Amino acid sequence: MTTHSDSDVIPSGETLERMTENLQKVEELSERLQRVLTNRQTHNPALDGPNQELFGRAAQAYWAEAVNNPAKVFEHQMTYWADTMKQFVQAQQELAKGKLTAPEDPGPKDRRFANPLWETHPYFNYVKKQYLINAEALTTAVQDVTDLDPSEKNRLTYFARQIVDLMSPTNFLATNPDALEKALETEGQSLVQGLENLIHDLEANKGELVVKLADETAFELGRNIATTPGKVIFRNRMMELIQYTATTEEVHKTPLVIFPPWINKFYILDLKAQNSLVKWLVDQGHTVFVVSWVNPDPTYRDIGMENYIEDGYLTAIAEIKGITGEKQVNAIGYCIAGTTLALTLSLLKQKGDKSVKSATFFTALTDFSDQGEFAPFLTNDFIDGIEEEIEDKGVLPSVIMARTFSFLRSNDLIYGPAIKSYMMGETPPAFDLLYWNGDGANLPGKMSMQYLRGLCQRDELARGGFDLLGHKLTLGDVDVPLCAIACETDHIAAWKDSYRGIQQMGSKDKTFIMTQSGHIAGIVNPPTRNKYGHYTNPDLKLDYADWLAGADFHEGSWWPRWESWLKKRAGKMIPARKPGDSSHPVLCDAPGTYVAKKATL
Repeated sequence: MTTHSDSDVIPSGETLERMTENLQKVEELSERLQRVLTNRQTHNPALDGPNQELFGRAAQAYWAEAVNNPAKVFEHQMTYWADTMKQFVQAQQELAKGKLTAPEDPGPKDRRFANPLWETHPYFNYVKKQYLINAEALTTAVQDVTDLDPSEKNRLTYFARQIVDLMSPTNFLATNPDALEKALETEGQSLVQGLENLIHDLEANKGELVVKLADETAFELGRNIATTPGKVIFRNRMMELIQYTATTEEVHKTPLVIFPPWINKFYILDLKAQNSLVKWLVDQGHTVFVVSWVNPDPTYRDIGMENYIEDGYLTAIAEIKGITGEKQVNAIGYCIAGTTLALTLSLLKQKGDKSVKSATFFTALTDFSDQGEFAPFLTNDFIDGIEEEIEDKGVLPSVIMARTFSFLRSNDLIYGPAIKSYMMGETPPAFDLLYWNGDGANLPGKMSMQYLRGLCQRDELARGGFDLLGHKLTLGDVDVPLCAIACETDHIAAWKDSYRGIQQMGSKDKTFIMTQSGHIAGIVNPPTRNKYGHYTNPDLKLDYADWLAGADFHEGSWWPRWESWLKKRAGKMIPARKPGDSSHPVLCDAPGTYVAKKATL
């Protein structure tokens, strides 16, 4: 199918025989696939998309527009018809030449269409260009729907984009030259292996399709991932507390505790030695503690945010103070754990407890007034569906969370990997970050609804206060010295929203750093890579646009800049500490036992 001679393209009899054998294997695997789908564990259909009312209102708005402004609708139709007919005529002219020649205008570039055949082969070029015409027509039609509530318009736009991405010709075997070429080259073996990959992924998730992004056999916790030496020195029903082994003769007096998000596992901050923030901090002379959260099962149905604060944050801080003999700790909260750190700091302020000396927030949202790309998932019908799912299972299954996050970047996290695995028959890459991404955790039922209803939907923390543990917790109560790191292209916690929450906190000592890249790569950005730079601006009274306009850009990782800020609040140097003490015996080696539990129901 590339520029080969006819004899190279036409399969031999022996090749056809092997392809026939492989296609028979496909039939056998299809029966196995049918069994998986027949017995699959279902979820609430409300989690798959909006009900028909949204599309009904959209159609009604579109036709109302046609009546009130027919010229715009005619313009849409004429543009679509003209583009379609133009490219049809061009394709006919190419075919009339009696040979397959590349069109003069191959159309716009798109990384999904990297194979040269998309430009040089009339059939594939026609398919590509018609798809792009169709995609543009649908996108324009949705954009021009005016008589629709903004939240509904936002959701309609999101699902229209999902339809456009789904219908890409690269997602179908008959219109994917890469997959077809691979099938010929491997005599159909790639299709057999692809179907086996598909069935394996379905079986692993009880019939739910979650595309495996990394080779799970390539990593083992404690062996080649999450390897920084340390000990579990405390455990309760919510978390294991890890104290890492010092690598310097002296350490800063004030200990450092990291609260990672419990949506995924803590070792995002301890992947490999080369990109481990945990190891880097230990090497800078900090006594580092990390909370490793439990992976909840249905018995955690009634666990709420209050349990994470009391049995997680407050308990960890108390145990660290007891082990080190210090009166204060420096604390880090990442993502949802940063949101909860803000709640904890408000609670401590109201109690007159000064156990936290400084706070650092990694990509943390505390003001949810702008829901950004998550808006389609925060409408009542979707949250109602989650509530029903929780009522049935006791937890919000990790597979639901993984799928939701993946659809925000569907071409990168769903369709692209699915093409390689299911159509090309390739083994997922041995990539530590993607391995971590697939190692999800369930969320307790009560906690999920508190977070989604009270914080995300009603924005209570930034609008009057969030009621918890007998207190009304507010951002204004957060008055410790703080540093916030947000990420420029973060699609989960937009930097401008993180900035807005930090502005509302009561601290007089605030530092805000915006790093390049996204939610994970922007944080896991070691100095040795010298890959992403960062922005700083001390004036946090400005709105986010003016802050960025006046910010200074710095090459390289933000880690050293932040650590310079941290060590000023970390106290004098003292002899290095050993993990645990007489009242905190070593329970096991890091990374512990909780991190190894897979999310199953």
